[in-house]
Amino acid sequence: MYTLYLGGKSIIMMSNYLESAEKQFQYYKQLGDKTFDQLSDEALFWRQSDHQNSIAIIVNHLWGNMMSRWTDFLHTDGEKEWRERDLEFEDVITSREDLLLKWEEGWSCVFKAIDTSKQVEPDTLVYIRNIGHTIVEAINRQLCHYAYHVGQIVIIGKALKDTEWISLSIPKGESSEYNAKRFAQNKHRGHFTEYENE
Repeated sequence: MYTLYLGGKSIIMMSNYLESAEKQFQYYKQLGDKTFDQLSDEALFWRQSDHQNSIAIIVNHLWGNMMSRWTDFLHTDGEKEWRERDLEFEDVITSREDLLLKWEEGWSCVFKAIDTSKQVEPDTLVYIRNIGHTIVEAINRQLCHYAYHVGQIVIIGKALKDTEWISLSIPKGESSEYNAKRFAQNKHRGHFTEYENE
């Protein structure tokens, strides 16, 4: 753990925060991966209307955000001058291959930046649009943002697959059986992402 001394007060931050955050990011990436696996190429580009985003557009936005926020994470503002945010919401991605390349590139940037953050004090400030964030605040901001958009991807996928959708969580009607299995074990330390269908 880290111990900081600010204004005479001792502030303790558990060193496992970054590990936990990384697992959460991996969990949301996995939800996206499993959704893409269930969908046809056409479904990735389906839009309910011209005013709605397709999965491909959401991925393009996530990629743009990830590359901007996490490139040189500790030293330059998270809103890079080279980012073209408005273009992220256009039909830029044209194939599944393109989509997966950007998806993997964005997440790779996230995980590399988290790894570099393990070497700095947790009260280090990083900036997003000139607003200072602690490392924890910056990570929490992006964690919530990505969960929001991955949720959109899953909802679109589930709607398109309808009855053929393979649940990414505990299937409906199986909660009691699943809980019985979990509570049959002794209490132990772990992370929920280590278990299937949480």
